[in-house]
Amino acid sequence: MRWVLRLTLAAAIGGVLWNAAAVNPCGAQGYPSHAITIVVPFPAGGPTDTIARVMGERMKAVLGQSVIIENVTGAGGSIGAGRVARAAPDGYTISIGHNQTHVINGATQNLNYDVLKDFEPVALIADTPIWIVAKKALPADNFKEFLAWLKSGDGKASAGRVGIGGPNDIAGAFFQEQTGTRFQSATYRGGAPLLQDLLAGHIDFTFGQASNYLNYVRNGQLKAYAVLMGKRWWAAPDVPTLDELGVPALHASFWHGMWLPKGPSPEIVTRLNAAIVETLADPAVKQRFTDIGQDIFPPEQQTAAALAAKQKAEVEKWWPMIKAAGIKSE
Repeated sequence: MRWVLRLTLAAAIGGVLWNAAAVNPCGAQGYPSHAITIVVPFPAGGPTDTIARVMGERMKAVLGQSVIIENVTGAGGSIGAGRVARAAPDGYTISIGHNQTHVINGATQNLNYDVLKDFEPVALIADTPIWIVAKKALPADNFKEFLAWLKSGDGKASAGRVGIGGPNDIAGAFFQEQTGTRFQSATYRGGAPLLQDLLAGHIDFTFGQASNYLNYVRNGQLKAYAVLMGKRWWAAPDVPTLDELGVPALHASFWHGMWLPKGPSPEIVTRLNAAIVETLADPAVKQRFTDIGQDIFPPEQQTAAALAAKQKAEVEKWWPMIKAAGIKSE
């Protein structure tokens, strides 16, 4: 009889545990128990990579596990983002990206994943504007002279862009439309190689992430003509806005966030979000972000819900404009 009771009790316990696992296959018990990978969809040394490495260094202390940065580049960030979209939703593979990888690519590329449906938002991180920045040798000292130089060049000027159909490419397309200018585009896999060619004078200018070029503008290696914001940027207050210069309402930035593959347990999302919030509150991290020209979102906007709302609002803003303009990546 005792043997029968033990067998019955073991079966009952086993059934409860099996049902719990079936309901919550990606539970957070003991999470994280091994290293976490943050997939950066751009080359090492660029702004997204820098943010990931600053975050990862602090997050490993918060989470008690190693945080590995993996650069998976190509196709305007869609290869790296796609890697995460197809990963297990167990909290060990994280996508860091921005409005190109998780908004614009959905309108300009034929993706094998959905930028909204195949990711689970975790947290908003930081934002930096786009600005017009040029090589030091370009013969224009202000925006008026830059515009005149562009118009006199018969479309031969070269502008760097990351991928085809990305934020800087779209900003460039609308800029040409509003100013009646023309220029050629040079395509790069990421912001780091683009910056190298701009510093070397191999291309003339770019509509780039301001944070990526800030120190080079400050030390005179590059020229900044205008920022694509409604007001002047705190990190470079002497650089005027396009609105001031007669090209209104062309506002664009690179905001960053972190996502998981769709389907993790709520506990994992909560754990990761808490680690990101704690990381962004660290004074050393705040100072590092300030040094590189990144605006950390306030704590109330560092939530998974805020990232989901931001992503949805950006889709509703940019997708109709992109499709109306016929901007499409090859």
